[in-house]
Amino acid sequence: MTGPQIIVLATPVFLLLIALEFAVGRARGRNTYRLHDALSSIGLGVMSQVSGVLSKVLAVGLYSLAYSQFSLTELPADSLWVWLFALLGYDFLYYWYHRGGHRVALLWAAHVVHHQSEDYNLSTALRQTSSGVLVAWLFYLPLALIGVPPLVFASVALIDLLYQYWVHTQQIGKLGWFDRWFCSPSNHRVHHAVNDRYVDKNYGGILIVWARRFGSFAEEDDTEPCVYGTRAPLRSWNPVWANLQVYRDLVLDSWRAGAWDDKLRVWFKPPGWRPADVAARWPRPACELATLSRFDPHPSPAAYGAAAGLFGAVLGATTLFLWNAHLMATTHQLLAAAAIVALLWLIGRLMQPVASPLERHPVTAR
Repeated sequence: MTGPQIIVLATPVFLLLIALEFAVGRARGRNTYRLHDALSSIGLGVMSQVSGVLSKVLAVGLYSLAYSQFSLTELPADSLWVWLFALLGYDFLYYWYHRGGHRVALLWAAHVVHHQSEDYNLSTALRQTSSGVLVAWLFYLPLALIGVPPLVFASVALIDLLYQYWVHTQQIGKLGWFDRWFCSPSNHRVHHAVNDRYVDKNYGGILIVWARRFGSFAEEDDTEPCVYGTRAPLRSWNPVWANLQVYRDLVLDSWRAGAWDDKLRVWFKPPGWRPADVAARWPRPACELATLSRFDPHPSPAAYGAAAGLFGAVLGATTLFLWNAHLMATTHQLLAAAAIVALLWLIGRLMQPVASPLERHPVTAR
C-alpha cells in the first residue's frame, strides 16, 4: 500500500476526531473552530498531499539512491530493533529539521504554512506545506548512510507524522509525567504560540526530551495564555499565496539588498532578519501582541454554502486521486493536481469577499 493510500484511509479518522473535538468544545463553552479557518487548514493539507504525489517521488528516490550507493551497512528490515532505532533516529533528526525550519529563513518559508492559522485545533495539524519535502530529505541522509532501508525510513516518517496529529488541541490539558518525555498538547501549544516567552520553542516530534536537552524547551504557563499564528500574519485564505508569501518576501529583500553578501544572507539568516538598507527603505511594522487581531472576514451564507459544497467535492476528488495516483501517467497527475488546487483557490476566494470590510477581533487564547 502506498503512502497516499494510507493517508486516504486515515482521513475519515482525522475528520471524525475534528468533529469530536468541535462537539467537546461546544459542550464546554470553549469552541476553538471557525469554519473558514478550518476549511483553509484542511485545504492546505489536501494541497500538500496532492503536490506530494509528485515531489515525494523525488525525495524518496534520493534517499533510496543514497542508501544504495553510500550506506555503510544494510540493516535488516525484519528486525524490531532496527525499526525502533530508525524511529528514534528519525525523531532526533526531525527535531533538528524542525528547529532549522524556525531558525533559517529559507526553511521557514516552507514551514510557515503550518503556523499561519490563528486558531489551534486538530484541523491545524492537517495544515501542511507543499514545498518542504524538497529540502527535508537532506536532514535524514544520516539514516541512509547508517543503512536504514527505504521502506523502514518511509514507515517511521509516517508514524512520526501521524503521532503529531493529536497534540494539536486545546481540549486536553497538562498530562504530568507524559509532558516531561513526550510532545504533548501542552508542549505543542507552546510551539505554536507567538508570545515572547514561547516563540521558537518545543520542536520535538514524538519526544520532547530533545528540546529539553538542547535548550529549546518552554513550559506552558497558565498565567500567560498562548496567542497563535505568526508575527507576520497571512491575512488570506488563498492556499497558493499561503505557500508563496514568505518566498516572495525573501526574493524582494534579496533583490533590493545593495551588498552581494546580504543578498545571500537573506536566505539563511533567522526569519525576520533584513539587510539594514532594505529595512530602512521598505520598513515593516513591528509585531505588537497587545494589538494583534485575528483575520476574520464574514462572507455571506450563500458564499459559505458554496465553499462548503465545493470543499466536499474536493475531498472526493482528492480521495480518488491519491488512491489511484500510482497508476496514472505523470501528465494526468499534473492535470488532476492543477484542477484540485484551482478548486481550493476558488474556495478561499469565496470565503474572502474582496468588497466586504474585514472584521478583525482582538486575539484571545481560548
